[in-house]
Amino acid sequence: MRVAVWGTGGVGRNAVQSIARRPDLDLVGVWVHSPDKVGQDVGTLTGGEPLGLAASGDADELLARDLDCVVYAASDGGLRAFAVDDYVRLLEAGVDVVTVTTPALIHPPAYDPVARARLEDAARRGGATLYASGIEPGFAGDHLVALLLTLSRRVVSVRAQEIFSYANYPVATTMFDVFGFGRPLEHTPVMAMPGVQQGTWGPVVHMVAAALGVELDEVRETYERELTDRRLEVACGVIEPGTVGAVRFETIGVVGGRDAIVLEHVNRMAPDVAPHWPTAPQDGTYRIVVDGEPSMRCDLVLGSSPETSSPDGMLATTMRVVNAIPAVCAAPPGLVTALDLPLTLPRGAL
Repeated sequence: MRVAVWGTGGVGRNAVQSIARRPDLDLVGVWVHSPDKVGQDVGTLTGGEPLGLAASGDADELLARDLDCVVYAASDGGLRAFAVDDYVRLLEAGVDVVTVTTPALIHPPAYDPVARARLEDAARRGGATLYASGIEPGFAGDHLVALLLTLSRRVVSVRAQEIFSYANYPVATTMFDVFGFGRPLEHTPVMAMPGVQQGTWGPVVHMVAAALGVELDEVRETYERELTDRRLEVACGVIEPGTVGAVRFETIGVVGGRDAIVLEHVNRMAPDVAPHWPTAPQDGTYRIVVDGEPSMRCDLVLGSSPETSSPDGMLATTMRVVNAIPAVCAAPPGLVTALDLPLTLPRGAL
């Protein structure tokens, strides 16, 4: 299968290096936004050995390379304003798309109906398929939950937690403006605005509800912050004393008047900030807690140490879509989810 990668950020770099090693995938193009990257060898550009393939800034020229699939990894600081236009263009050209940029598309019925209609129409006209995934959203809070619930006779509630330090996350816009780290309490970050969580994590809750065959009464949101009492130097910049050093939020699916499906994030910039919030033996933990018959708890820990949890999380995010390429290319046209595809294991990994 002839594959191109769209963007060379964290996911894009991993995708280039991973596809180049695959016996079943042929990396034939890489799109870059920055003019200074155009013409560079994509292997060295993404931190590896030369691959003999030059990066391109010309989308039309890439589309002329008879692509089967694009790994869409472009980032726009969390706003994702332009991605739908790109998806439409690719799908209309008959190119399948796997993406991490628009996590709300992990469950298309919960996505913006106008944008969804555009995508469905483009997929139909181009005979192409779109699949969105990642580690969370895209696996830990939805697909993994659905897999675990195959063990259940009765489910009272399920809670999916991300317990992660973001100290090694380098994207300042996302950390400061979206999550609200490093800001005073009187500042209102994007994450605290009503409806924002539902746009990104609401589809996770809807996907689990759909898998269980239940109707949601509503989806609620909570958002909490804790201040740091000391200066923190982290990957995205400096967090001063008296500003936000930890964030906790929940996206809650209510069924029959009770909080039945809960997606909870507990994110810190230092391990001693907000110690009363949920913790895990190792940073980089996704925890699923099921109250039911049987009750169960599953901890998925990324990385062999706290220092490797962030880069390993980025790699896991990438491989969710890279490994899915053969299944997506074989799927019927339209918008598909992880529940529509067979298990997508890494071919040639052993």
